[in-house]
Amino acid sequence: MMGINKLNRELRERSLGRIDKKSPRELAASWSSDDLLYSGPGRTIYMVLPTPGCAWALSNSGGCTMCSYVSDSPLAAVSAEEMLGIFHENLERQIKRQPLDGPTAVKLFVSGSFLNPEEVPVEARQRIIMSLADYPEIEEVVVESRPEYVTEEVLRECCEALPGKIFEVAMGLETGNEQTRMNIINKGFSNEEFERALATIVKLKSEYPVRAKVYLLVKPILTSEKEAIVDAIQSAEYAEQSGVDRISFCPSTIHKGTLMEMLWRKGSYQPPWIWSVMEIIRRVRSLAKIPVIMDTAGFGTRRGPYNCKKCNSALKDMIIQSNIHQTIPEDFECDCRSKWLAEVEYSGITHSASKLS
Repeated sequence: MMGINKLNRELRERSLGRIDKKSPRELAASWSSDDLLYSGPGRTIYMVLPTPGCAWALSNSGGCTMCSYVSDSPLAAVSAEEMLGIFHENLERQIKRQPLDGPTAVKLFVSGSFLNPEEVPVEARQRIIMSLADYPEIEEVVVESRPEYVTEEVLRECCEALPGKIFEVAMGLETGNEQTRMNIINKGFSNEEFERALATIVKLKSEYPVRAKVYLLVKPILTSEKEAIVDAIQSAEYAEQSGVDRISFCPSTIHKGTLMEMLWRKGSYQPPWIWSVMEIIRRVRSLAKIPVIMDTAGFGTRRGPYNCKKCNSALKDMIIQSNIHQTIPEDFECDCRSKWLAEVEYSGITHSASKLS
């Protein structure tokens, strides 16, 4: 699979060379929505904080084959003071739009690893975490990180700064299949490395309310519709058995400047059907004993999971409600379902990763 690695790196370098540079404040973003917390339905405030960019994506690896979030980074150092100022501006903006009046979570996205000091300065990390401790309504603080930055020292520091609050580390496992993760997604870490990070989190549970979440990718490149469904279900089983506390499925969407986009433009890849997503969530929720979320970003768009115009919106709404209440979506009928069934059956035979005509 060296060809994939080389091609991925070349595409990344070309993409980064074309981006228009923006200031850290221009790249920051925040929003809020209803969500499922560990205590039940609540509200989540999401914040995207600017960093120099994902270290893995900027390395010689070229990063993951489906991800272009590094293109939304300033690609230059962001001082602790500037990052902290941006954080406070966005938190205050969200509180002003909707006061904290119930169970709330804060999810901090940095288009990379929040626990990597080369991406988020230690001072910024510490002061951001400490400031969230001052809000009694905030029950959970969620950050993202690759496994190599998950250490006992850093976890203790974060948990002690958030007394009584859940501190959750979300890792992009993507799949339980190590070969797929290493050679097709180009993630760069093994099952052993993931399990080490997870064991570190589990070890500290007796002292702190620390939790682990994984993101699982639905339908990587070079994967048929049938293979995508099977892999998603098996990956959820692996994640739960390994000891994670929550699973969040991320159905593929086409990011610009990625190997996934190149294959999509050539007609060699298509994001999963929403029917496949429904099948995964039904089967996993019927088996799993931990919360399982299905992300609906990009649903019904040209670059995202898609059925047909008659059912896209209805199924998206159904999945969102099922996420909050952890129910199994009800049966739904549409003419396009027969086309999906045919593709699931025959794509396994033809090994096609795109929709069959």
